[in-house]
Amino acid sequence: MTKLTRRDFLAASASVAAASTVATTNAFAAPAAPAATGAGLKFDIEKGATLRVLRWKRFVQGDEDLWNANVKKFTEKTGVAVRTDSEGWEDLRPKAAVAANVGSGPDIVMSWFDDPQQYPTKLIDLTDLATSLGSRLGGWYDVCRKYGTKDGKWIALPFGVVGNAIVYRESQIKAAGFDGIPKDTAGFLKLCQALKAKNTPAGFALGKAVGDANNWAHWLLWAHGGKLVDKKGAVVINSPETRAALEYAKQLYPTFIPGTLSWQDPSNNKAYLDGQISLTANGISVYYAAKNSPDPKLQEMAKDTQHAHFPIGPAGKPTELMQITQMMIFKHTKFPNAAKAFVQFMFEPEQYNPWMEASIGYVSQSLKAYEKNSIWTSDPKATVYRDSAALMIDHGHEGPLGQASAACMADYVVVDMVAEAASGSKTVQQAIDRAAERAKRFYKA
Repeated sequence: MTKLTRRDFLAASASVAAASTVATTNAFAAPAAPAATGAGLKFDIEKGATLRVLRWKRFVQGDEDLWNANVKKFTEKTGVAVRTDSEGWEDLRPKAAVAANVGSGPDIVMSWFDDPQQYPTKLIDLTDLATSLGSRLGGWYDVCRKYGTKDGKWIALPFGVVGNAIVYRESQIKAAGFDGIPKDTAGFLKLCQALKAKNTPAGFALGKAVGDANNWAHWLLWAHGGKLVDKKGAVVINSPETRAALEYAKQLYPTFIPGTLSWQDPSNNKAYLDGQISLTANGISVYYAAKNSPDPKLQEMAKDTQHAHFPIGPAGKPTELMQITQMMIFKHTKFPNAAKAFVQFMFEPEQYNPWMEASIGYVSQSLKAYEKNSIWTSDPKATVYRDSAALMIDHGHEGPLGQASAACMADYVVVDMVAEAASGSKTVQQAIDRAAERAKRFYKA
């Protein structure tokens, strides 16, 4: 299978943006929402319907196992055969953009961040479904509403948030002279320096890691009050706050294990489980892998593993970015009712609650009713991930979500800026200037 790069993603997205200015029609457009019956909406599923779903490859086996079990249940209840294709995190976004551009491919995609905002005219309006789910399941978090809507309509439904937190070895933190993760960035730097001195270093991804690199690099920028764009979408990255963030990064980077400039999303998981690092930023997947391993050493590592929220920086408030995943349905599907029925089915408590439990909270809820899931209290180490959607900031921050914001993330504008300044490959000002130049190309409209 041909691997698509982020360059392919940007090229395809540009084509989609151009095409989106032309009105499109679809003979299979979804009809007006039917009246609610039973727990949710009733969809008149098309005869002979089949569905193809594209989603990201799992990091937690329970996620995949329960997903497949739920797909099987849907097929048994409806007769609709569903094929799930799983792609690597870096490959998912460009493949979705190509499908939108050419008007064929998967019917449903579980995408990242604001990818649906790249091609809103290519997607089925899900407002009826979002309204029904929200009214029955506690409502959507504000950040989910911002990610999922465009011009007052729901173009995608946020399926959940891959929570991101500080993952650390408690014994090694204590050996470095700390009782836990400091609440402020100054104390956090001192902790990482002490860990390095003990030969138990930290490690944060600075390569093309869709989740881990973007999450912590944006936190770093925002924690110091920096931002890529303002409320109007004007590029304002060249600021004293950004310079402060990058000066901090220059001090933090020497405490990392060598090689983080090339790390992708699996890299810190492997380094942590191999005992090479004592602290990183990740989802609950590291803990899950250690806890469920037959290796006694990894089981002991799981007992020693703890999770904490990111420290607060000079901005004075939480500034965490986490990886939201959204379900969107393309207009090119021949079976829109079957597709909407599938999306609704996967959000219902009978499927969603067991899925979260099987993946021990790897993906946290986008609907508030699921805060009550027992996974958040049965294992206290999972609790920090419960509030991901309530706590997080969308990656547009103050600025609008859309083609420009998605393109900047896909091109790793913020990540590259942090990596260049932290590693010394560019001066702080050179890194900022390059980021500003790149961002302005996408925000020029």
